[in-house]
Amino acid sequence: MAKKDLFDAFDGFSQNLMVTLAEIEAIKKQVQDLVEENTQLRLENSKLRERLTQVSEQHAEKNQHQAKQHLDTIYEDGFHICTDFYGQRRENDEQCAFCLELLYRE
Repeated sequence: MAKKDLFDAFDGFSQNLMVTLAEIEAIKKQVQDLVEENTQLRLENSKLRERLTQVSEQHAEKNQHQAKQHLDTIYEDGFHICTDFYGQRRENDEQCAFCLELLYRE
């Protein structure tokens, strides 16, 4: 092989290495950006989960309070709310121990 051919081969190989190195640097930058984005999304996801838990707990407490108010209204209207006599009218608006237990249980 002639010296010129050898030099041209090395020159071509060198250029290919430079192109490959540039591609590797570009891929490295993309991976770094993806890792940073992934970290940010994980933090955001964690914060959103915490907030969702808080909102769910508040919503559950609110619903529970509203349900208790509805049962109280039904009872005050003269109907049973206990499982034994649910929906039956209370005679002479007498107190029912089962209904009261439902209303005042913690």
